[in-house]
Amino acid sequence: MSHSKRNRRQFLRELGVSAAALPLLSGLSSLQADEPAAGARRQRLIIMFSPNGTLPDEFWPDQFGDDTPLQLKSMLSPLEPFREQTLILKGVNNKIRGDGDNHMRGMSCLLTATELSPGNIQGGSDTPAGWASGISIDQEIRRHLQAHDTTRTRFGSLEFGVAVPNRADPWTRMCYAGADKPVAPLDDPRQMFDKLYGGAKDREVLASVLDLIGDDLQRIQPRISGADRRLLDAHVQSIRQLEQDIAAAATQSELTHPEPEIDPNIELVNDNTPQISRMQIDLLVNALANDMTRVATLQFMRSVGQARMRWLEIEEGHHSLSHEPDNNEDAHDKLKRINNWFAGELAYLAKRLAETPEPGPGGGNMLDNTQIVWVNELGKGNSHTLSNIPFLLIGGGAGFRTNRALDMGDVAHNRLWMTLAHAMGHRDLTTFGTEKFCDGGTLELS
Repeated sequence: MSHSKRNRRQFLRELGVSAAALPLLSGLSSLQADEPAAGARRQRLIIMFSPNGTLPDEFWPDQFGDDTPLQLKSMLSPLEPFREQTLILKGVNNKIRGDGDNHMRGMSCLLTATELSPGNIQGGSDTPAGWASGISIDQEIRRHLQAHDTTRTRFGSLEFGVAVPNRADPWTRMCYAGADKPVAPLDDPRQMFDKLYGGAKDREVLASVLDLIGDDLQRIQPRISGADRRLLDAHVQSIRQLEQDIAAAATQSELTHPEPEIDPNIELVNDNTPQISRMQIDLLVNALANDMTRVATLQFMRSVGQARMRWLEIEEGHHSLSHEPDNNEDAHDKLKRINNWFAGELAYLAKRLAETPEPGPGGGNMLDNTQIVWVNELGKGNSHTLSNIPFLLIGGGAGFRTNRALDMGDVAHNRLWMTLAHAMGHRDLTTFGTEKFCDGGTLELS
């Protein structure tokens, strides 16, 4: 544990604060025993995944270039409030080949940028394969941050899932701690809440975390600044709402996650996905605000996922729709609505960050210091292309220049991940993933 983190916890305990309250209070700047380094800021990374490709005619803007303000198509309209903080990158390609089909390589090579290991998992019409043979970029950045005292957090990273099936294969895993070491997302908000704040696994009824630490919160009030008091009030209100939402969700029918297409006789029901999504996003923002982690992933569903999004009045499975020809107007409309919904969830995440004050003397909001990267395993569903992967970035965490769309021509996505790592302070990373695709070094995005 770092010197500063140890001092902070010791300082809080000297004030009579119980261990149960530490996750909520340790991120407040006025309770830090050590002052942060001059000019230091909390850089954060969130990678959000949605599956089965995009609609190129609805995703890519009509104009690209440094001097052309970004114009969003209607499919991305929920992101309009954050247009000036958005960067869209075209011509960034997943060049990883080898074993496995494009869905497998698209998913498990997306964040690792290296080949799949040999294996016996059969997909599509291509050769069988195994897990990815290297670490993913989120875990690489996690490892870098955890190695330094000033950026070490309670959780090096947090992996959130929404309607991810309870099965492990290259179509369901994008995060890897190393070769053949997939990291599973946690897609139950109750379990994530317990992981973050402790607690209620063995209780029939979820007791309020806030009731348990109420005396601690009262004791600490006179010792914190006005800005931290407002931030703490916002945390408390958000956690109270999360507790209520989780308790309400527990009374509803249990979510049956979308099954893979190879199980066509199983009814695909996931009608409470929108509620699960918002609870997971709220938990994610709370964890970042309390400095429990600075690296997180948010995975919606899975590659080849057949989610039926009935809340959008769509009965067909997502993957099947993505395979329809371009001239199928009905399928195009439904895919547009699906991707518009994903854009709306991204917008909600950005909004929650933007409305949360940044702890510490620097001011601003958390989106200013958070880099969100929205990714997909395919450039286009019905062609299974790994070219022109839709990369959309929001926020100021990496310091990239925004309010623009750039056509990078034909660059390997290895170089984008290297650029992101350097922007997050990991400048000693000279290659990432398959080395031959790192020629040219980092991209100029600042």
